[in-house]
Amino acid sequence: MENCIFCKIINGELPSKKVYEDERIIAFYDIAPKADVHVLILPKRHISSLIEVGDEDRELMGELLYRTAGIARKLGIDKDGYKVVVNNGRGSGQIVFHLHLHLLGGWKRSAEGWKV
Repeated sequence: MENCIFCKIINGELPSKKVYEDERIIAFYDIAPKADVHVLILPKRHISSLIEVGDEDRELMGELLYRTAGIARKLGIDKDGYKVVVNNGRGSGQIVFHLHLHLLGGWKRSAEGWKV
């Protein structure tokens, strides 16, 4: 997709701070983080959202979750826990229409509870 910002990152047209990359998946830090650790994990093949996922995407969807868990371990947020969020469509708050998972974590625990 020629106007997709994530496709431009995948193609090297725009910079990113990569965390992981292979032939099918790329992960990089969000430029507007909502947590101490906020990484986006996405397929390199353009899929607008989960709404468009088909039978041919089963393996890729499993790979996305598998890599997300590995990235959480790599970044050291697996012990305390983390969130994985997928927005689907305008009504969910999706802004970039290229399927992506938000990996959020790294919150600190204080005497009062968890702090963002």
